[in-house]
Amino acid sequence: MKSAFLSLVLLIMTSPLAAQEVKLDSVAVIVDQGVILESEIQDLITTVKRNAVVNNQSLPSDRALRTQAIERLILTNLQMQMADRMGIQISDPQLDQTIRNIAQNEGMTLEQLRKQIALEGLTYDDYRESIRQELITGEVTRANVRRRIYITPQEISTLVDLMDQQGAEQAEYQLGHILIGFPPQATDDDIEAAKERAERVIELLESGSDFAKIAIASSSGAEALEGGDMGWMNINSMPTLFAEAVQSKRKDALIGPIRSGAGFHILKVLDTRGIEIVEVEEVNARHILIEPSIILSEDRAREMLEEFKQQLIAGEADFAELAKEHSADPGSALRGGELGFADPNIYVPAFRDALADLGPDEYSEPVRSVHGWHLIQLIERRIDDATERRKEDRAYQLIFNRKFAEETDSWLREMRDAAYIEVVGDGNA
Repeated sequence: MKSAFLSLVLLIMTSPLAAQEVKLDSVAVIVDQGVILESEIQDLITTVKRNAVVNNQSLPSDRALRTQAIERLILTNLQMQMADRMGIQISDPQLDQTIRNIAQNEGMTLEQLRKQIALEGLTYDDYRESIRQELITGEVTRANVRRRIYITPQEISTLVDLMDQQGAEQAEYQLGHILIGFPPQATDDDIEAAKERAERVIELLESGSDFAKIAIASSSGAEALEGGDMGWMNINSMPTLFAEAVQSKRKDALIGPIRSGAGFHILKVLDTRGIEIVEVEEVNARHILIEPSIILSEDRAREMLEEFKQQLIAGEADFAELAKEHSADPGSALRGGELGFADPNIYVPAFRDALADLGPDEYSEPVRSVHGWHLIQLIERRIDDATERRKEDRAYQLIFNRKFAEETDSWLREMRDAAYIEVVGDGNA
């Protein structure tokens, strides 16, 4: 069975960066300073159809698929244009390290991953560039969305109290989502028309229509091409509007239409499951991050950390002072490089794996991740005992994740609404 990651890669393979050979075909959409080619649209539609066959999923008409494919490519194109303006790039060494980590996480060697990619009908170069694009768009999103998020101490306290009331067992939901959107400055007629469409969708679903097919054909949501599947969430990490409606609902329940500023939402509880409470080993570590640049080579960045390590071992330098002076991670640099207690699985694979080999107070060799070169010192390991601090950290992360998802959707809509978009081809040429 194809892994979830490789399935995701299939959906992003049709970007301009992913193309192994640039074809002289027609321009289908003008997107600000960029364009979307007809071949990109057709490639994405073909990929979605191939995935549907593999997953035994029914699909709507080609015209509905084309509309969704264009929207996906518009957003990707806008994000890549913004990355160019922000100067966000992913170097070849960063990219190679990421792909090695992907292979390791999939339980494969790099050669086995190459063979798996070939079995999917892809070239390794196409796959490689699709990963680069995914990393770039991820960085663009994080950079623009994080500054929109503010979490108050009262929000954390309220959620901790709610978690205490709920006890150890909490329900988790796999949600399907269809958004019937209306324009940003919708008239009463726009809203009424969207509501009627949403009610017709509910009627179709209640009569047994396939949820994923309708989502692909009709949804304005970000997960439309995935059949509306939002994945697994508990009520604390999903949008507040959804949490209030979903709580206590059983599998296969249909919910909606629920109105928001974006349109009318229809939810389906695809599945439910309980949450097991387990003890988790946490680590407290500190690091110094050096980012290679035009004026600082990969080799020199690594050599700097090797020199720091020798100075630390010899007692000639202080880790905290080195981090404050040299680390490119502003959040931890102010704390002398210290990251605080955390589940090591939150870190990127290269960082996580280096931590796994360290004992208390030991230093790693310089480690390359997607962020740059790290010198890591493990301070302490502990077993999570669900202390108050742990609850607050978890509450903060849940709120952050929820707000990040909400703000990401808002940011994408605003970017899309502010862009100049002109569809110049209809695919019939």
